[in-house]
Amino acid sequence: MQVVVLMILVLLGVIIAKTKLIGDTGIKNITDLVLTFVAPCVIIKSFIREFDVAVLKSLLFSFLIAIVAHILFIAFGFAFIHSKDKVAERVLRFGIIFTNSGFMSLPLQQALLGDEGVFYCSSYITIFQIFIWTYGVFLMSGDKKNLTIKKIVLNPGIIGFLIGFIIFIFSIPIPRVIKEPIQYMSALNTPLPMIIIGFHLTKSNLICGLKDIKCIFAMLLKLIVFPSLALGCMYLCGVRGDMLVSLLISCSAPTAAITTMFAAKFEADTSL
Repeated sequence: MQVVVLMILVLLGVIIAKTKLIGDTGIKNITDLVLTFVAPCVIIKSFIREFDVAVLKSLLFSFLIAIVAHILFIAFGFAFIHSKDKVAERVLRFGIIFTNSGFMSLPLQQALLGDEGVFYCSSYITIFQIFIWTYGVFLMSGDKKNLTIKKIVLNPGIIGFLIGFIIFIFSIPIPRVIKEPIQYMSALNTPLPMIIIGFHLTKSNLICGLKDIKCIFAMLLKLIVFPSLALGCMYLCGVRGDMLVSLLISCSAPTAAITTMFAAKFEADTSL
């Protein structure tokens, strides 16, 4: 039922695009709002809780799982994605490694698991941010010169996590005048990302994509093989309950929306 609710919000995004109620500039501004303020508030909100050693251990364990998952996905990308067109190869490898753990995962986890799911998801997003601003930049650009410490550290995902982590570790009491704005901003994380995705769907040539064998193979890896591999590995490691569901949703999300933005930034194949 929750997926149906999310798809209705996606449909709203399609209608907005078709009726031109919001244009490309407007949707870009909304995207910036979500990335810069809404997503960090969701992460911070999930950390506003009393400190618990058991919860801290679980969080650190989820960090480790997220790191291993990204390393495995990178290895599989090198092993299975090859093309004479090196630009297309970079885009496809990038697409199968990095999931939409923010836009798609957070709203779904918030609906299904509440703050507990977002709490574990924030660890995956943190590792995602570190990998995407290091290996991801190198992969899409093909140039190590594009790696900077500033871009790695000063991004909204990392900042939101650090603020939330400090609040959790030191059990810092948050006054109502601060807590309520964070909650209001967090509430935007479900509708806005779904509307954004619906808007961009109208710009996609789905028929062209379905004719691309390499693209289809990459989608099978991304949406079926990798989640199955992640589920098997986590289950064998004894991961259960909300942590298992949360991290599996993070691993199973479609390709990150930032793939298109990175492709445009580094002059790669944006249509792919």
